[in-house]
Amino acid sequence: MTQPLRSELSRYLRTETVGGSILLVAAAVALVWANSPVSDSYFALRDWEIGPAALHLNLTVGTWAQDGLLAIFFFVAGLELKRELVVGELADRKRALLPIIAACGGVVVPAIIAASIGAGTPGMDRGWAIPVATDIAFALGVLALTGSRIPASARVFLLSLAVVDDLLAIVLIAVLFTSSIALLWLLGAALCLAVYAFAQHRRITTPLLYVPLALLTWYCMHDAGIHATLAGVALGLLTRVRRDPGEREAPGARLEHRIQPLSAGVCVPLFALFASGVALSSELLGQLFTNPISQSVIAGLLVGKTVGIFGISWLAIRLGIAKKPRALGFRDMFALSVLGAIGFTVSLLVADLALAGIGDGSEAEIAKVAVLVTSLTASLIGSALLWRRGRVHAARNDDSEVQELPGGVDK
Repeated sequence: MTQPLRSELSRYLRTETVGGSILLVAAAVALVWANSPVSDSYFALRDWEIGPAALHLNLTVGTWAQDGLLAIFFFVAGLELKRELVVGELADRKRALLPIIAACGGVVVPAIIAASIGAGTPGMDRGWAIPVATDIAFALGVLALTGSRIPASARVFLLSLAVVDDLLAIVLIAVLFTSSIALLWLLGAALCLAVYAFAQHRRITTPLLYVPLALLTWYCMHDAGIHATLAGVALGLLTRVRRDPGEREAPGARLEHRIQPLSAGVCVPLFALFASGVALSSELLGQLFTNPISQSVIAGLLVGKTVGIFGISWLAIRLGIAKKPRALGFRDMFALSVLGAIGFTVSLLVADLALAGIGDGSEAEIAKVAVLVTSLTASLIGSALLWRRGRVHAARNDDSEVQELPGGVDK
């Protein structure tokens, strides 16, 4: 492949609409494959264990996609979030505070709703955590596809919200489902992060240091018993994003430019391929609205997420605690709050952890189907709302351009 062709492919994959399209196609392929006559091949591939057992890395292909490849996506998300915090939209403290407050509302309200509806149901003593997480990759993919005419601050708000949301969910997983945390490995991860931060401070640029250090950080985090994708977020947030005098671009911008095509074109689609394969059956679909577990998941995600994110955001803005994102109205924020109900990855993971060994195993499956159906519903509703808001913003931009022309005449 020639260099110009590589550059063109990289530029193509950086386009968020293309990345979102690849992601959703991969999810659709997984769903069809998992419910086809050759579904056994899908589950055999997803559950195939590879990796050195001596290093505790004999993981399934699905786990490698979730903990390994998705860590690269989280690294890119961390880079973008750091840039916005330092030199972008979130440099304003009150604007930075809003997605944090919104994420807290989007965790607490779904948990309360799920716990209330599922009270007394076996497994729901921890299953209330199933609807607390927003899937960053899928939510941003849907936004890229249907919200291209929404102001760029929408992506910043949703990205920041989803990152904080997932961090809170990872903490919940550690508290609820981790029997023990290996403190030495955790200290090892902290030491690696400290070395990374020091190297950034000393303006060291060689990948011969950073690549092994990033891999070692991930490995330490994994063996500590903490969700390994947290390593990606931490490394991204420690990367320097402010340009030095005479420097062409900051390390954060350079890394984002180089890694984003890999994340969008390979890592996230493969993750979607192995995360979205949920086996559907008429029996499970028939219980979707009658089973207390599925009811708690549906209500927690679709109602709890939307009300929690939008309600607490509206209240914080009205009380002057936080500021609304630039150029966004409350209707835009409501549409983004609906996208927050796309649970998927972490929700599926929590369903497995919380309901494993409960009953005959169907409880975990019904919870997964509920997550899948609700996430799809949130995607469709959110897309429709974003499309409508996009038309409003486009009309406003057209009116502004007309008014700026001499005599107000559109040339």
